[in-house]
Amino acid sequence: MMAEIARYVGAVLLSLGSVFGLIAAVGVLRLPDLYTRMHAASKAGAVGGGMILLAVALACLDGAVASRAVIGIGFLLVTTPVSAHLLARASLKSGDRPAQITVSNDLDIVNKAPNET
Repeated sequence: MMAEIARYVGAVLLSLGSVFGLIAAVGVLRLPDLYTRMHAASKAGAVGGGMILLAVALACLDGAVASRAVIGIGFLLVTTPVSAHLLARASLKSGDRPAQITVSNDLDIVNKAPNET
């Protein structure tokens, strides 16, 4: 009985993770510049991947596989925002500017010389 419930919950989480992955893919295709695309990919992608790994942990009913899936979720939650931040920061420092539709860029203050502010 418990195994059957775990499989159904795993199926729901797998479906939700797939939807978040689809949202990330649509965001990467539709958004105007590198920064907003990276935001969509890192947020929705990490949530989608985490849900899929959680579904694997629930559906497999094996402690070793479940512990690896939980470690994978932790790895995703730590590395995805850090890598997105580093990529965005390097892109901004190399001269790539946000799209014209972007309202504010708080890092412009950081990149200006002290006498320009």
